[in-house]
Amino acid sequence: MDLALIWNSGDPVLVSVFGLLLLMSVVSWCLILLRSSLLLRIKRGQKRFLASFWTASDWDEATGLAAHAIVPEAKLARAGWEGLSHYRSNAGKGLGLAVSLDDYLVRTLRTRLSQENARLELGLSWLATVGSISPFVGLFGTVWGIYHALVAIATKGDASLATVAGPIGEALVATAAGLAVAIPAVVAYNAFVRANRVIAQGLDGFAHDLHAQLLTAAAVEKEGK
Repeated sequence: MDLALIWNSGDPVLVSVFGLLLLMSVVSWCLILLRSSLLLRIKRGQKRFLASFWTASDWDEATGLAAHAIVPEAKLARAGWEGLSHYRSNAGKGLGLAVSLDDYLVRTLRTRLSQENARLELGLSWLATVGSISPFVGLFGTVWGIYHALVAIATKGDASLATVAGPIGEALVATAAGLAVAIPAVVAYNAFVRANRVIAQGLDGFAHDLHAQLLTAAAVEKEGK
């Protein structure tokens, strides 16, 4: 089946079906490539950052490393240190009297953790939607093609292969196109969900360790005074 024939001679409904499938496919593949590139950079950067961060001599060096890294752990470290600094500067005011340092750090880290998890999930809803509806869009094109075949038979009174081959062929292509759009989206969605789950588990563990380190740093500074 020549797809150009569909664009040139197909009726507006069938052309719209293929146009919608093409749009969903292009956007899905753009998301797949962008998300794959992001996850690859995160995985590569995580090992380097964590090794350097936990071997830093002091918090100045650690925050300096976090300032130049793009991995979620670096953003979490910056948020935690900024939260500690903010709490120190307001310790004698309402903020310091309202909550303890422990509670404030937990809230700060939890907020940043939620933001990073939300960032990792960007685009997943689109892939899930495309994987769910594109087969039905293709099926609609199939039904429409069969409808045209039946109309051609009724109009010409001829059920020969020459009469129905075009509409039936378009119908089969619509089915195949719907599946071709859905399968990559579903596979990518499942792969990204699993990758995000692994990253989220690592972030959660890092947040607990960071929280303990920040409390220790605050206690050491308090004793030094």
